[in-house]
Amino acid sequence: MVTCYLRYIIDPAKLKEFEHYGKLWIPLVNKFGGQHHGYFLPSEGANNVALALFSFPSLAAYEQYRIQMMDDAECQAAFRYAEEHKCIVSYERIFFRPVMS
Repeated sequence: MVTCYLRYIIDPAKLKEFEHYGKLWIPLVNKFGGQHHGYFLPSEGANNVALALFSFPSLAAYEQYRIQMMDDAECQAAFRYAEEHKCIVSYERIFFRPVMS
């Protein structure tokens, strides 16, 4: 299993738009065989950092998701939403191998 950790720098004035963006992606990751663990929005401390975590059975499965999402109309609409609303300033993607037992 591989877990993708996304750390976003967001526009704090557009938190509502970013939350909507996150809600668009949760079912899309699941649609392509992943398990979304949710988006984590600022609460205390920094007001411009948000996180997302989701897992796939393998890095190969994640790579297949990345290929498929490029041709998926709902995924492309989610990308356009973030671009149009400019709620994401930047992001980084890191992969982890979870230890469950």
